[in-house]
Amino acid sequence: MDTEHSPHHKTVAILSRGDATARRDATPQNSRFIRVFEALSAVGIEARPVVYDEAFADAVRNELLAVDGVLVWVDPIHQGKTRSALDPLLREIAAQGPWVSADPDIILKMGVKEVLYRTRHLGWGGDTHRYDSADAFRIEFPSRLRAGGPRVIKQNRGNGGQGVWKVEALPDTDTEVRVLHALRGSRPEEMPLDSFIARCESYFGWGGCIIDQAFQPRLPEGMIRCYMSGSKVAGFGHQLIKALMPPPAEGPDAPEAQPGSRMMHGPDASLFQTLRRSMEDKWTPQLMETLDIDEASLPVIWDADFLYGPRDSAGADTHVLCEINASSCFAIPDEAPAAIARTVKDRILQNQRAGSG
Repeated sequence: MDTEHSPHHKTVAILSRGDATARRDATPQNSRFIRVFEALSAVGIEARPVVYDEAFADAVRNELLAVDGVLVWVDPIHQGKTRSALDPLLREIAAQGPWVSADPDIILKMGVKEVLYRTRHLGWGGDTHRYDSADAFRIEFPSRLRAGGPRVIKQNRGNGGQGVWKVEALPDTDTEVRVLHALRGSRPEEMPLDSFIARCESYFGWGGCIIDQAFQPRLPEGMIRCYMSGSKVAGFGHQLIKALMPPPAEGPDAPEAQPGSRMMHGPDASLFQTLRRSMEDKWTPQLMETLDIDEASLPVIWDADFLYGPRDSAGADTHVLCEINASSCFAIPDEAPAAIARTVKDRILQNQRAGSG
């Protein structure tokens, strides 16, 4: 029997961005997703690497139409390129039959900074505001900054710290601020507040809005990354981060701050079981209800990044959501590839049953 056309033979494309050389040389064995390829194979799914760039989008389209599902690992911004051409292509693919994760429209609901504002009423929320225009930002932000202490400004779509700024008013002035970009290697700058506001105006283009959160003083204690496959926790990562922290020394000879290594943990790690229960039992269902997302549409792999918030009256930790990653969630814990494979298998079967119905 020709297994390629067997109804029991399932194929998945693992889509990532790269140039023509990367496309030519791509194999499961030399891919950074090799453990995902192996896990998919273990559940009977053939996975194929597909490398995307706008220059050969038509060839990619033909490859994606030939598989049962597409797993997408493409950042919102990469070396100046956005997903403005890729997202319509993925919508086109999904409309013609193959199942796609994460769906671009789901990313626009949960994988953007606006989700911090839309879900601020959940237990992970906090002092969060949204500016829908440059005029609103210019009018509302200065008084909020003066009244509430340091703020964190975030462009709606981005990755790697791009468009994320800590902003604090300088003492004895209403017009000067100190800002620090979360992009690696950035150093504090002092400038007029009007100049910083003007610098951020471009964020209202592709992203559409700016999100403003209170700075969390417990940032030096690190960030907890809760990895999810669908609605279930697939693991955790804990990292001491340098972003939005001042460098240890000033001057041109100061060493560049580097992020700390992320310690990975499985879903059963005892240290994070309170957070796991909150994510699985409360926050993810509430997220789905708030954003009108059904469980079958949740990304196969996504993560929610938390900072430590103020301790509660009993002295227990609280957690404040600072980002959800749904476009390109990687690296992942050792336990996550198997969770991805199980979810992929279930989703492809669901998609095919829906298509035959």
